[in-house]
Amino acid sequence: MRAIAELVEEHEAIRKMLGVLRVVAARVEAGEHVPEEDLRGIGEFFSVFADKCHHGKEEETLFPVLEQAGIPRDGGPIGVMLYEHTLGRSLVARIKGSVDGCLAGEQAARSEFASAANEYIALLDSHIAKENNVLFPMAESRLTPEQDAELTAAFEALERERIGEGVHEQLHGMIERLAQTYLA
Repeated sequence: MRAIAELVEEHEAIRKMLGVLRVVAARVEAGEHVPEEDLRGIGEFFSVFADKCHHGKEEETLFPVLEQAGIPRDGGPIGVMLYEHTLGRSLVARIKGSVDGCLAGEQAARSEFASAANEYIALLDSHIAKENNVLFPMAESRLTPEQDAELTAAFEALERERIGEGVHEQLHGMIERLAQTYLA
C-alpha cells in the first residue's frame, strides 16, 4: 500500500523533528540560547508538515475511505486520532505562542515552551505508535489496490494545493539541518 507507506515515512520525519524538539525544549527551559530561526522553524514544521500536510491527508482522504470500509469514527480508532490531532494543534499553538517571550528571555515563556513541547512529544509518540501499529494495519487489510491508487493521487494533490510545490522538500531539508545541529 503506497498511501500507507507514505504516511509511515512521514511519521519517521515527524519523529526525527520530535527528537529535535526534545533537545530544543530542554535548552530553552535551561535558559540557553536557541536561534530564532530554529524556534520558529520547528513550530512552522509542525504546523505545515505534521498538521496541514500529514494530518490533512489522513483527515480529508484516508479517514473517510476507512469509514466507508467499516472502521468506525465514533467509539473507534478514527475518532481517537481526530481528537489527538485537535490536541496536537492546541499544543503547537502554545509552542508557537511562547516563542516571542522565549526570545525576550522571559522565564514564564521558556517554561511554557518546554511544557507544551514535552506534552506534544508525548502525544505524538503515542499517536504515531497507535497509527502505525493499529490503524494502518487495519487500513491495509481493508483497502483495495484501486483505493490505494486513489489515496496516493489525492495525497499528491493535497500536498501540492495545501503547502505548494517544493515545500515538502524544503521542510525535509530543514529537518536534516536541525537534526545535524541538535541531534549530532
